[in-house]
Amino acid sequence: MNKIQANARTIRELLGGKKYQIDYYQREYKWEQKQVFEMIDDLVSVFLQDYRPEHSRTEVENYGRYFLGSTIISQRDKQNFIVDGQQRLTTLTLLLICLRQQARGIEGATDISDLIFSERFGVKSFNLQVDEREPALLALFDGHVPTENLQSESVQNLVSRYDDIVERFPYTSGVVEPEQRLEESTGSGERLEIDSHALPYFADWLIENVYLVEIAATSDDDAYTIFETMNDRGLSLSPADMLKGYVLANIAEESRRFKANEEWKNHITIFNQREREASADFFKSWLRSQYGRSIRTGSGRVQDHDYDRIGSEFHRWVRDENQHIGLTTSDDFYAFIHRDMDFFAAQYRTVLNASDQMVKGLEHVRYNANRGFTLQSMIIMAPLRVGDDSNKIHVKIKLVAMYLDVLLGWREWNYRRIGQSSMKVPIFNAMREIRQFTEPADLAQKLFDLLQTETENFGSNVKLRMNMQNRKMIHRMLARMTDYVERGAGNPPKYEELMSESLKNRYEVEHIWADRPERHRDEFTHDSDFREYRNLIGDLVLVPKKFNASYGDLSYADKLDHYVKQNLLAQSLHPKAYERDPGFRDFIRDTGLPFRSHHEFRKADIDARQDLFHQLANRIWDPALLLREMDA
Repeated sequence: MNKIQANARTIRELLGGKKYQIDYYQREYKWEQKQVFEMIDDLVSVFLQDYRPEHSRTEVENYGRYFLGSTIISQRDKQNFIVDGQQRLTTLTLLLICLRQQARGIEGATDISDLIFSERFGVKSFNLQVDEREPALLALFDGHVPTENLQSESVQNLVSRYDDIVERFPYTSGVVEPEQRLEESTGSGERLEIDSHALPYFADWLIENVYLVEIAATSDDDAYTIFETMNDRGLSLSPADMLKGYVLANIAEESRRFKANEEWKNHITIFNQREREASADFFKSWLRSQYGRSIRTGSGRVQDHDYDRIGSEFHRWVRDENQHIGLTTSDDFYAFIHRDMDFFAAQYRTVLNASDQMVKGLEHVRYNANRGFTLQSMIIMAPLRVGDDSNKIHVKIKLVAMYLDVLLGWREWNYRRIGQSSMKVPIFNAMREIRQFTEPADLAQKLFDLLQTETENFGSNVKLRMNMQNRKMIHRMLARMTDYVERGAGNPPKYEELMSESLKNRYEVEHIWADRPERHRDEFTHDSDFREYRNLIGDLVLVPKKFNASYGDLSYADKLDHYVKQNLLAQSLHPKAYERDPGFRDFIRDTGLPFRSHHEFRKADIDARQDLFHQLANRIWDPALLLREMDA
C-alpha cells in the first residue's frame, strides 16, 4: 500500500480553491430530506450553544468544534477523486450556496464564493465537478430557480434538497431584538433563529470550526481498500447495543434473559430494515416521551438535562436514571423489554407507517411527516400507556397529530420556522403537559387549550406570500387546500399526487399572473409592487410541470380555459367549474366558502382569492376539530 495521509480539515481547507472529480458510477446524489434536516439541525444547534449577540466576530474562533465525518480521496492524474463523502460534500455545497444568497446585502459578511465556485487556469467551475449538475447549480448560485436540464433524477433531487435547506435553515432577515427572542423561546432566552447579525458568525463558524477527516490515497485500490475497511469491519457497539447489555445483565433468570434478548433483536431488526438509525431514533423518542423531565435552554450544561442526554447517550442515561424509570428489580428489567419496549416499539412503528403513507384516520401524521417534523413521534407517544386498547391508541395518536398540524400550520403561515432548533423547547414542554391525560376526551381538551395559548394564528397574517424560504411550505398549503376541496366535492383524495416528487410530470406552484409587470401598469407603477402582489398566495395554484412550462407566461385570458382541465381549486377560476359539478356546488353551499369564477384577474381578484384561501385555512386547521373528534 502506498502512502496514505489522514488530516482533519476545516470546510475552508477542504473546499477553498479545490477541485474534486466524482467518477461517473458515483455521481448520483441520493440524500433525502431526513439526512439534510438532521445535518442542518445538528449544525445550527451546536452553533447556537455558543453564539451570543454581544460577542465579537473574533470570539467565534473559541466556539465549539463539530466533526462532520470523513471523506476518502483518491489522488490520481493530478486530480482529486472522491471515493467516499460526496453526499455530505454536495450537501455542504448546497448549504454554502444558501448562505451566500442569504448574506447578500449584509455588511461584513464573509465571501464564501470560492468554496463553491472558483477559477483555475482560466476555467471557472464548481469545486465539485459533475457536468450534469452544473446548469442547476449555476442557477442556484445566481439566485434563480432551476428550470432547465432537470431530466436527471439525481439533479431533481439536488434541487429539492436545496429547497429543504432553504426551508430548514432558521434564517430570519433583519435583527431579532431581545424581547422578540424571549417571546420566540417561550421565556427561556435562548435564541432560536439566526438573524442578519448572527449569519456572518454562523458562516465563520461553519467554515472554520466544522471539520472533516480527509483520508487521501495515491491510488484507487488503496482508496477503496480504506473505504471497505471503514464500512465492513466496524464492530464498535452502538448505544442500543450497550443499553441491551445493561438491561439483560440485570435480568437474573436465564430463560427470561434469553427471551428478552430474542424480543429485543426482533424489534431492532425490524427498525434497522427501514433505515440505519431507526432503532436509535426509537429509543430517543420513547425515553424522552415517557421519562424526560428537562431540556437545555440557553447556556445550561447538556449533562444536566434529560432531553439532551437521551439524544447523545441514552444508554448511559438509562443506567444513571434507573430509579426514575423504575428499574430496580430483575422483574423491572425484564418488563422494560417484554412489556414496555414491546408496546412502544409497536406504536412507534405505527407512527412510522403513517408517516410513510396515508393511513385512514391518521392522515395528520402523514401531513406532519411531509413537513420533515422530526419531533412528532416523541410527543405522539407521550400520552400512550401500556394497556391502552387499539382504539384508544388510535384516537390518541390522531389527536396529537391533529394538534401538531394546527400548531405547525399557524407557525408556517406566519413565517415561523418549524425546525428542531425552533420547536424542541415548546414541543418538549407540551409533551410533559399531556402525559397525564390518559383518556382521549381529556387529552383533546388539553390540546385544544394549549392551542388557545398561542399568540399567532391565521388571522395574524392576512397577506401570506411566497418567498425563497417558504416555497415548499406554500406547495404543501396549496396541496392541503386543493385536496380538501376535491374531497369535499366528493372526488378522490389528491394530496399524495399533488405532493409526489417521483411523478415525471410533478406538480409545481404556478403564479396566475405571469412575471410581466408591463401588463399591469394600470394598477402598478413600480415592478417591485407588482411582484409583491404577484407572490400573494391568492395568485398561486398547483399545476403539473408541463402545464406551467407551456402556459405559465401567457396572459390570464389566454390560459383561463386551460385551468378548467386542472384540479378543482384551479378550475374554480372558470365559470364552467360551477356549471357542471353538482358536488362542488353542494360543497360551496354547505361550507359557505366564497368561491366564484374570475373572468379577469386583477388586484381585487387576488384579494378575493386571498380571502378564500384564508377561510379555507381556518376550516382545515380549526382547533375545534379536536373537540368534535370526541363527538364523532
